Amino acid sequence: MCTFVILRRPGHSWPVLIAANRDEMVNRPWKTPARHWDDRPDVAGGLDELAGGTWLAINDTNVVAAVLNREGSLGPTAGKRSRGELVLEAADHSDAAMAAEALAVLDGSAYRSFNLMIADNTNAYWVRGTEAPRVEVLEVPPGLHMITAGELDDTGSSRIGRFLPMFQAAEEPDPDADNWSAWQHLLATRLHDSGEDPRESMCIVTDRGYGTVSSSLIALPSADHQDRKRIWKFAAGRPDTASYKPVEATEEAP
Repeated sequence: MCTFVILRRPGHSWPVLIAANRDEMVNRPWKTPARHWDDRPDVAGGLDELAGGTWLAINDTNVVAAVLNREGSLGPTAGKRSRGELVLEAADHSDAAMAAEALAVLDGSAYRSFNLMIADNTNAYWVRGTEAPRVEVLEVPPGLHMITAGELDDTGSSRIGRFLPMFQAAEEPDPDADNWSAWQHLLATRLHDSGEDPRESMCIVTDRGYGTVSSSLIALPSADHQDRKRIWKFAAGRPDTASYKPVEATEEAP
């Protein structure tokens, strides 16, 4: 049950801020974000070494895409395509609107269920795949929103019900001052240490080989501030133990 938080601020010099924790089987191999795909030299993302796709990527026109499993659909299934392909397909487009339009016609039954988030500095979309042939494409409105394994801003979800109000009340990050402290604190929160259900935690640790394995903080500059570069800070581990380091826009795969 990964978590994706997006704050849309039209008219701001940083109109899109994103926070994301990736939850996965801890023994599933992956590589940190870089330009891993020879056929997509303009795309940087984390590499899922098992399937070859990614859970989150950004292209050189600052289109961000991220995929989250829906409830009860962890892991691959024979006969289904990798959901990590969807992120790369979204990143093939020069803006979020074009990506959403292209993905609206894909066959959702070819994949296990998913939530695909697509954003640039102007628009943001949620593509909902439920294994039905037709997927749904919904616009993400301005403001702060959160999604995990179900619906956008679904406060019936234990995690969203607990943390969405916290993110809404938290101090907004200041990318110019490199101040993400309030969001970093929330991303690192481990409630289950006090007997809570791990699914209510933002940062998950279990004895079942499943948990939070990485975390991202992203800021996209407005078109009016082309002197600014996008920001991607990545923690290559649980955000309560790993430090965030910048992902350089030109970083090549090792």
